[in-house]
Amino acid sequence: MNMDIVLSDPRRRNLAVLGLIALVSLLLALGAIWQQAREGAPVFASREFFPGFARDVRNVARIHVASKAGAFDVVFVPEKGWVVPERENYPASFDLVQRTLVGLAALQTIEPKTARADWLHFVDLDAPPRGNGILITAGDEQGHALASLITGKSEDIGDATGAVGLFVRRPNEDQSWLVRSVLDPRASLSDWLDKRVMDVDRSRIQEVDVDPAGGARFVLARSRPSDADFVLTPIPAGKTVADPSGPDGVASAITSFGFDDVRTARSFDFGNAATTARVITKTFDGLKVTANVLKQGADYWATISAEPVDASKPDAAKEAAAINAHASGWAYKLPAYKGQLFMTTLDSLLKAPAATPAPQ
Repeated sequence: MNMDIVLSDPRRRNLAVLGLIALVSLLLALGAIWQQAREGAPVFASREFFPGFARDVRNVARIHVASKAGAFDVVFVPEKGWVVPERENYPASFDLVQRTLVGLAALQTIEPKTARADWLHFVDLDAPPRGNGILITAGDEQGHALASLITGKSEDIGDATGAVGLFVRRPNEDQSWLVRSVLDPRASLSDWLDKRVMDVDRSRIQEVDVDPAGGARFVLARSRPSDADFVLTPIPAGKTVADPSGPDGVASAITSFGFDDVRTARSFDFGNAATTARVITKTFDGLKVTANVLKQGADYWATISAEPVDASKPDAAKEAAAINAHASGWAYKLPAYKGQLFMTTLDSLLKAPAATPAPQ
């Protein structure tokens, strides 16, 4: 194969790496089975569950996943890479794409199991959407299935490398198999989304300016990274901080940023100050991150943007550009506890001092 062609094609370049990893995984799997045979363990005549797929993995252009939770695709789009069409081509997790394809290629049969259709549900191999099985199909650009299976329950097989026994079958067959597997079937669309948006550690945070939806603005700040606590201002006369840990929780809301789902930002109205909170986080090293957060029904959605506080700081400018490259145009569904932190009001952080008992 012409290596210049491989290196100029992102999918072929990425999947050439996958093919190599899959081949290594396959050799390790065969080595483990050979070792078991030498030690006298009873071994079924093991073979690749998908013969030749390790060679064809570089041609995969679509992964279809179906379960009780629903069905979706992960697709390779030229010049964009792997995306999730059901989320308007939001970037997919290349790590999970890689692990899934390598896992499929490395499957090795241990032994045949039941072929009775009425017993398949005992090992969760009844077909979705009614059954508990997870269907995974890897196909090429022409729509041809290169590997397709339904996965079910797993069990410990005492494998020193961490592989497990996984019950599987082909979608058009009732014959089930126990296979040696490093495959981690993921049926949730959320798991397939690229979660790399930003990584802002608490130790970097200097100041957080909070403009709650329809509430009074407040600031949480500290002078030095070594300061343990953030100072809340303003504190109205006659009030005190209700919980000493409350300001810190709000100030750290941007850290460990994760999300459960994604939509285009135009799907929501983030311009209404009465329903949208704005939280601006500034770091000691010159980064400013703005989160606009609203609650729709029971869900919290946020947009994220970033910029350097000082344009002369190249590291901050580079980090801001990377954040915007991931987040621009998207709204992220936050875990409920994160959404509540971003929507914190000043009143919720304060309390009136306890009344002084009247003299007896």
